[in-house]
Amino acid sequence: MALIGYLNELEWHFIIEIFAGSNSKWRSSRGCLSSSPLSLRKRLILNISEDFALAEFLMDLEFDRCVGRSSKLANIEYTDSEMSTLMLLLGYLPPEKDLWPETLKRQRSTYKQFVEEIIIEQCKGTKSGKDSKEFDVDHPLNPNPDSQWLAFFKDNEVLLQIDKDCRRLCPDISFFQIATKYPNKKVTTGEDRDFETLRERVLRTHLEASHVNTNRSGLKNLSAPRKIAPEEYFVLGDGEEAHWEVVERILYVYAKLNPGLGYVQGMNEIIGPLYYVFCSDPNPEWQENVEADAFFCFTNLMSEIRDNFIKTLDDSACGIGNLMKSVRSMLKERDIILYRYLEEQQMRPQFYSFRWLTLLLSQEFALPDVIRVWDSLFADEKRFDFLIYVCCAMHMVIRDQLLAGDFATTMKLLQNYPDIDIHTILSKAMDLKRPRVTPPSPSQTQQRQKGGFQFKKR
Repeated sequence: MALIGYLNELEWHFIIEIFAGSNSKWRSSRGCLSSSPLSLRKRLILNISEDFALAEFLMDLEFDRCVGRSSKLANIEYTDSEMSTLMLLLGYLPPEKDLWPETLKRQRSTYKQFVEEIIIEQCKGTKSGKDSKEFDVDHPLNPNPDSQWLAFFKDNEVLLQIDKDCRRLCPDISFFQIATKYPNKKVTTGEDRDFETLRERVLRTHLEASHVNTNRSGLKNLSAPRKIAPEEYFVLGDGEEAHWEVVERILYVYAKLNPGLGYVQGMNEIIGPLYYVFCSDPNPEWQENVEADAFFCFTNLMSEIRDNFIKTLDDSACGIGNLMKSVRSMLKERDIILYRYLEEQQMRPQFYSFRWLTLLLSQEFALPDVIRVWDSLFADEKRFDFLIYVCCAMHMVIRDQLLAGDFATTMKLLQNYPDIDIHTILSKAMDLKRPRVTPPSPSQTQQRQKGGFQFKKR
């Protein structure tokens, strides 16, 4: 029992710190494990010698749950690249490292073909105004549902929404506003190119607007044309593009390839952290191909969470509504007092946890903390089940503040989550996820002394 008391007193902080990143001894500057989980596990077990059998069980229990990535990455060589780790966890790269070069070459070539077909081929002739036999028949006012011009205008509506969302991506940092070192030269350079870039399509669409005001006497005044603020639609020079423009192109290609879902507001917040991590990789070759790699990782991630973005599935078993119920049910089980208080305040999950779950908490924390949370989410063996524990932990960590406030205060706290150490939240989430264990009975204690200890979970 001494070992159990010791471990409970520490609350496994040492283990969690190793895999949560706060112990720099075990992590590299890139935030990846500096040695394999298996070697860490052995060292931890060997350091606990009071009861090797019990330590073996507890280490297995905690290791399997804290290091979900161990089962996924057990057969690969660990690197210091957060980018490669994400690629592995999201299924973009195979576990066998010798297959990486061929996989990357094939996927990057495929993405270049997507850009060629969706952005270049479909927009040929739109810049110079050259007519073709096809355009002699088809024209902007053609009411035919099969008109290419009609499709072009619908695509522009999607593009304008993507453009609006990407321009304000991660406003707390300037990264997405600065120029990328590796612009897509095929779509940004060339004076004789016969197609419009996405930038040109957006700029041509934004026309000056006048506002008509009517006073109480019925007189109408034509206000001065509204001028677009330079900083609102600032663009770089020819041959340059900002990081947000690369993200814009990725989302536009994704929307065109997935017409059933298309683009939904919030997808920009999902791809933003991925793209940022990929651009931070020190490998020049990988930096040069960030756009293609980010596209496929984003596509793989969306294949798992796309139901959250489909409104008609909100109330289904796979929709966002069921996830919100899961968070509230867990809170009811773990903290009935806080649960009842939120119910009395009529604090509906839709008011705040809808955004938490849909955007994978990307709007609740600073970008470095979001990346840290995503490491745990993507490494979870059951994928995003851990997200439910994190959301429940977010309630419980600010429990006292919630119970002390009225409806307005509670709403503000949950919609604008306070600045709290992310490891405190993750530690609480790990505690919620860890199955509660039944203390050994006297008979079990006697059995343990005879060398046949059995540790039961409930």
